[in-house]
Amino acid sequence: MGHPGRRAMLRLARTGERTATELAEAAGLSPSAASAHLKLLREVGLLHMRVDARRRLYQVDFERLAQVRAVLDEVWDDRLDALRQRAERTAKPARGRRGRSA
Repeated sequence: MGHPGRRAMLRLARTGERTATELAEAAGLSPSAASAHLKLLREVGLLHMRVDARRRLYQVDFERLAQVRAVLDEVWDDRLDALRQRAERTAKPARGRRGRSA
């Protein structure tokens, strides 16, 4: 997911089955570079491939993508919690009025 070409291919493959050529063009990649990225995306389970005659058609595996998102959401939530806790520890307490009694 770290490569912009992979993200572009995933965005396009979300909308339906696409050929490797369509995905390569959308990502601005050469056919050989796109092939390597498509292989990786298949290996990690983010894309399904279906052979139709002489074409290979790719589409996002939405279940797997949801699993990845859940992990990323958890990591992000953990980071936000850590940031909040750090901010609370370093925040200066509000100053009250000195020398006056209630």
